[in-house]
Amino acid sequence: MTINAAPKINKRATLSWALWDWAEQPYPTLMQTFIFPVYLTGTVAAGIKNADQQLGWATAIAGLLLALIAPVLGRRSDETGRRKLWLLINTGILVVVTAASFFVEPKPEYFLMGLVLYGIGSVIQESAFINYYAMLKGVTTEKNIGRISGYAWGLGYVGGIILLLISLVGFVLPDNPWFGIGKENAIHVRTIFLFAAAWILVFTIPLLLWVPEIAKKAGAKKESILQSYAGLYNQLKTLRKQAPETFKFLISSAVYRDGLAGVFTFGAVLGTLSFGFDTQSIIFYGIGANIVAAIGAAIGGRLDDIVGSRTVILGSLIGLMVSASGVFFFRDYGQITYWVFGLLLTLFVGPAQASSRTFVARFTPVGREGEVFGLYQTTGRAISFLSGTMWALSIAAANYFLGGDKNTIYGIWGLMLILLVGTVLLSRVHPRPAVIDA
Repeated sequence: MTINAAPKINKRATLSWALWDWAEQPYPTLMQTFIFPVYLTGTVAAGIKNADQQLGWATAIAGLLLALIAPVLGRRSDETGRRKLWLLINTGILVVVTAASFFVEPKPEYFLMGLVLYGIGSVIQESAFINYYAMLKGVTTEKNIGRISGYAWGLGYVGGIILLLISLVGFVLPDNPWFGIGKENAIHVRTIFLFAAAWILVFTIPLLLWVPEIAKKAGAKKESILQSYAGLYNQLKTLRKQAPETFKFLISSAVYRDGLAGVFTFGAVLGTLSFGFDTQSIIFYGIGANIVAAIGAAIGGRLDDIVGSRTVILGSLIGLMVSASGVFFFRDYGQITYWVFGLLLTLFVGPAQASSRTFVARFTPVGREGEVFGLYQTTGRAISFLSGTMWALSIAAANYFLGGDKNTIYGIWGLMLILLVGTVLLSRVHPRPAVIDA
């Protein structure tokens, strides 16, 4: 039993792959967390009751849709040798969706449009990740895979810091925003979405030029989507025999990574609705969060190569639950609570995410990376309906039993439950599983 070594590849390809984490960063930072959802649930949804719950349901629907398509997308890219092509296609669609968010005006009648764009963007981004993650093994070696994964994730956070600084200095703080656009009809905030789209487009170019495409599998035949689903069942059976611990990890990570997704999706909304952060404050918080997260991802990447992926993930999950508990129990102290425990929480998110994809890449049979990462998306972020559902149900339960509609803070317990269950399941996965060669 051996773990297949990755082929040699030049440093330019590795750097270009890592730079895509930087390129796509506007979506998680601006569009999923700190700008667009705050703008959507606050400014656009002014006067709309339970906007926070509706965002949760939109996330749940997007997760269900992704669950249906993710495994087939990965399988088909493995067979046809089109990982990079499909990553670029999804990136292009993400650019269009991000730019289209500019047309969501600060009026209640645009709230539904905003939710639809938010959901579509989530599905497209996660679809892109299937092929992006599958490329990791092809641009690293066994010795540096954890470090490269962690550094790439950290690079993304650095990009997030710069994005938030530009948003703050250029569009939010000044009385006269850049390009003389003014502030009427929230045009200064909406222009950030156009800037985000341009960023994604420009910084994807290195991956287009220098990351090689994989070869088409010998004897691969064209198949319909229905045939892809039919073949998926057989692939699951062979994966369970060929890499049983990887199979178990896919199941266990389904739960805790969905909790991680919820932390990012609802973090800024929590700060705004529960702790009274305004747009300016939440951007400052986002800058701090990205700095702390980048440090965490870099440290976690180094530790990954020393103590192993599973150990890093378990430690990070415990840190997340302790930090989230602090946010809830010390909430009466006001915004300082979110500054302290919220930032501490972000320290553990990056290592958990980066080491998760590293674990899969380490222990996936060569030639099945796209397929397995498709399943990885399906069993993890693909079930983001769970975090959205638990977030919405926790708030709804608090509203029912405690009265009123200002109980957003209770949504954190839905996410905590997901993280706890995921931690227990992960503890049963072998830390260094053997992989049987195909």
